[in-house]
Amino acid sequence: MGNAMNTSLSDLASHMVKFSQKEGATATEIVIREGNGLSVKVRLGKPESVEESNDRALGIRVFCDQKCAVSYTSDLRKPQLESFVKKTIEVAQFSEKDKFNTLPDADEYATTYPDLDLYDDQTNDVTASYALNKAKEAEEAALTYSDKITNSSGATWSSVVMKSMFASSNDFAGEYRGSYSSLYVEPIADDADGKKRNDYWWTANRFLSELDDPKTVGVEAAKRTVSQLGAKKVKTGSFPVVFDTESGRSIVGTLAGIANGAAFYRNASYLIGREQTKVASDLVTISDEPRHPRWPGSRPFDGDGLPTRDNIIVNEGVLETVLCDVYSARKLNRRSTGSASRSTGGLPSPSTSNLIMKPRDMSPNDIIAQTKQGLYVTGMMGFGFNPITGDFSRGAFGFWIEDGKLTFPVTEVTISANLNDLMSRIDMVGNDLDQRASTMTPTFRVSEMTIAGL
Repeated sequence: MGNAMNTSLSDLASHMVKFSQKEGATATEIVIREGNGLSVKVRLGKPESVEESNDRALGIRVFCDQKCAVSYTSDLRKPQLESFVKKTIEVAQFSEKDKFNTLPDADEYATTYPDLDLYDDQTNDVTASYALNKAKEAEEAALTYSDKITNSSGATWSSVVMKSMFASSNDFAGEYRGSYSSLYVEPIADDADGKKRNDYWWTANRFLSELDDPKTVGVEAAKRTVSQLGAKKVKTGSFPVVFDTESGRSIVGTLAGIANGAAFYRNASYLIGREQTKVASDLVTISDEPRHPRWPGSRPFDGDGLPTRDNIIVNEGVLETVLCDVYSARKLNRRSTGSASRSTGGLPSPSTSNLIMKPRDMSPNDIIAQTKQGLYVTGMMGFGFNPITGDFSRGAFGFWIEDGKLTFPVTEVTISANLNDLMSRIDMVGNDLDQRASTMTPTFRVSEMTIAGL
């Protein structure tokens, strides 16, 4: 994928912090990100695209008293950077004052942080040839699994290695590097009515050696696709709904998206005023855990330069913690939870890292077996959610459950409920935590939702 990344980022960041103060900034933050990426796609055994990238970008946030400006550039030559900094300071001077627009207090910054083992040196050596072979292998396994698989949307391999550097005029400087690779396959089958049915499967990890075998990924994608043949609608009504690990993470992510300081100070969350009260069933515990070695969302410090930490958002149904960055915490008269995230050219904002709904002791098969009639959801589409009222509605597909067994595939239905009711009605939680993505959930059942079909 290219040469090892430049090691002089910290020197560059330090220089730009000092230069900005010399030019009149009262405080400065610098974010530098450098990464090598590779993405390939094959379709029906032939390469469709090969993209390699080598990106470097520097973002700056400057403060002139309580005025602030943010900008970024990919031109990291010193003369151009110095001109860029001067222009950003000029923009800041014409900005509106905001008393919360200041750096974190000096005692808030991370002073030490752990090595979370986020970087796999082998990922940097991945070639286009290697990636194409893996994608071809996965797609071929899908295409040859069954004669019902008649086409393919392709197989995609992606790899990235990155280095992130953060520095501020409050004498904080930190950096870390990471890697991530993924393989995704999406076969297509023809249904009896002429409709195309498709599904997918994927594997992802920071370490190449931990990825699932490409053939396994292809076969699973084909199985899921073939299982959709004969899909039909069901009658409208209220039924239990079981979410698999693939669909469940969207539900948990939606809740976390309104249990944060930005939503709270903007009055855009139905959870406002409900801390230390029940917002979900006793079976629901949701935490954000950024310090797991090798996990996809792990990070040693946050987008404000503060140490990351575990935060329990919902504890056995009770809303315990609202995630905050420094700015939203100040707006709410609180302390940051070490949860800031930021892009190179953006402001910090509260976000999750490794968001986990804690598993319980039931197997997915037991959950299905104990459901007399209902819907097993394996995928959702569209997005209908009102964060202020909690009203939730999504298109869904999956399988109909009858007498504790999966019977026929279901498509073109809509599931809906108020999110507060949905979370409170979770009455079974599985033991099958899915750790491929930064939002991780087990299978779980909601005792009642409205299913709109025929």
